Amino acid sequence: MQKGFARPGYFFIDRSGIIREKFFDPKYRDRITGNDLIGKLFPELGQEVTTRLQAPHLQLALEQSDRTGVPGTHITLAAEVRLPPDVHVYAPGTQGYKPIQLVIDPSPEFELKPVLYPHSQILYLPAIKEKVPVFEGRFRISQDLKVNSGSAFFGSLGKGGKAIRITGKLAYQACDTKICYLPTSVPVKWELQVFPLDRTRAPVDIRHK
Repeated sequence: MQKGFARPGYFFIDRSGIIREKFFDPKYRDRITGNDLIGKLFPELGQEVTTRLQAPHLQLALEQSDRTGVPGTHITLAAEVRLPPDVHVYAPGTQGYKPIQLVIDPSPEFELKPVLYPHSQILYLPAIKEKVPVFEGRFRISQDLKVNSGSAFFGSLGKGGKAIRITGKLAYQACDTKICYLPTSVPVKWELQVFPLDRTRAPVDIRHK
């Protein structure tokens, strides 16, 4: 029954006319938004700051590519971390320390993709003669999710849609040049307004015959 369906997608073409990236999904109900696409190509342009938090030993800005969506929409959430000078947090893959970790609470209203962390730096600790992967300065952690596109979820939206809450925590252990502080975590949350799909048919005179 899906034969002949148009499948929305994007090409990213540079000034020379060369296709550098393409974004398509094999399922016609799954849709990447323009804002989400820009966020993947140019993270500094494609996110909207929703909340700024002052957390122990760091500043945290919570961002999202879109505030609204429909069933099947792909959304990117982000936690932008700013560390003071001489302060670092441990990156995933470190041994013996608690790495920074963005953990989103699971929900039947959306499907979570793997969390994306930036490239880490290697820090040498002369006091204990260890090399460990860390993050310093300013960096962004991204979490992609897809809004549920199942018929049961679609039926729960009603005519006006509904807001879904996305909650979780950012866990980390911060250290400076003299001390490693106790591991801690900060609660994080986002909100997304989900609307039902527009099933209004096109006018008769422009329908494909």
